[in-house]
Amino acid sequence: MTKSSTGASLGTKTKNQLIERFLKKKATSGGMDTPQPAARTVSRSSVPEAFTRFDRHPGYEKMMVPKAAADRLGLRNPFFIAHDGVAGAVTRINGREYINFSSYNYLGLAGHPRVNKAAKDAIDRYGTSASASRLVAGERPVQRELEEALAAHYAVDDCILFVSGHATNVTTIGYLFGPRDLVIHDALIHNSVIEGIKLAGSVRRSFPHNDVDALDAILGEIRGQFERVLVVVEGLYSMDGDIPDLPRLIDIKTRHKALLMVDEAHSLGVLGDKGSGLHEHFGVPGTAVDIWMGTLSKTLAGCGGFIAGERALVEHLKYAAPGFVYSVGMAPPLAAASLEALRIMYAEPERVARLHERAGQFLTLARQAGIDTGFSQGYAVIPTIVGNSLKAAKIFNQLFENGINVQPIIYPAVEERAARLRFFVSCQHTEAQIVMAVSALEKSN
Repeated sequence: MTKSSTGASLGTKTKNQLIERFLKKKATSGGMDTPQPAARTVSRSSVPEAFTRFDRHPGYEKMMVPKAAADRLGLRNPFFIAHDGVAGAVTRINGREYINFSSYNYLGLAGHPRVNKAAKDAIDRYGTSASASRLVAGERPVQRELEEALAAHYAVDDCILFVSGHATNVTTIGYLFGPRDLVIHDALIHNSVIEGIKLAGSVRRSFPHNDVDALDAILGEIRGQFERVLVVVEGLYSMDGDIPDLPRLIDIKTRHKALLMVDEAHSLGVLGDKGSGLHEHFGVPGTAVDIWMGTLSKTLAGCGGFIAGERALVEHLKYAAPGFVYSVGMAPPLAAASLEALRIMYAEPERVARLHERAGQFLTLARQAGIDTGFSQGYAVIPTIVGNSLKAAKIFNQLFENGINVQPIIYPAVEERAARLRFFVSCQHTEAQIVMAVSALEKSN
């Protein structure tokens, strides 16, 4: 049997116990989550030992069930695989080269010589870390240069950088909104938005994926019950590969006196002829959206996140958002790398055009082969839905043996019936690599 790459393999007895316990719980609950009993007061002597052990934590035990099943079937663990170099359209794992569809390096700028040089020059000038919060210890010019470049990108007043994309959404939503407010989001929104709403304590509602008519109806019914209302969508949905109707969203948020936030983590560098994102794709001004959020780890070859918008929004966050005030400033080499990547994106629009061509080719061939690509519109992200987590893991293993690396997305990241392999296409992929991947996928299904 193949051992998990993240730890020692489980013993046969332990595996069977975990699986049986899990199946017993599902049988008694009908497969549905059941309400947890209220906390009860217990004496110190009667506290169960399980409450003092992380290996008996319910979340851990639940997580170990699919791992135990995969071990029993001899399947390779698809997670935390070590790559030996830059992960682009190809990557090297344990000395073998793989066609790689598990990287957000959409425009091939991670590892680009100019990007690397910008990062190295920043190290020579500033070192590897900002070492403290920008508010209390000052900042580095390259941090502001990147913020100004991103503000200009969206034609808005200003921008603020955060050291984590996930934390950008959590701290921005968590700080700006409160219990008297409503945050309403697409049903397939990223986890970081959900966590931000929890932190804010706001009322949370979702609307069916990309159903702007449902959003309009919900706001028409309940808008008057709240002070501020925030509508949150993604520019390109990272699990499904489709985009929202931005002009309709702008109309809806204007009529209902709401605020609109667009998460451009995967759409910057992908949408529009120049890769400028959702606003270029639809030809709307950047100022039509109240909060632009994005990450630096995909197209822009760095790490971290940003918020761009009007000056009052950005200044408020800079002086008060916990995720900025109480966090170290962005490492100068990362800021320099993303700034140079942005410049290359502008100077070489052919990268964006080639990405569109390759992604469109993949989607067309996959559909011709009868592969379920869900909602994907062929913008860099193309899921292939297989219907259950075990099948997704098996197909991953088959493709991996054939020199293709693509990550399975399984429950609980998606519903069990929506388990999939998620292909990220790069402008560096060749036509032959696309054909080979789709052909191998068709044979594995």
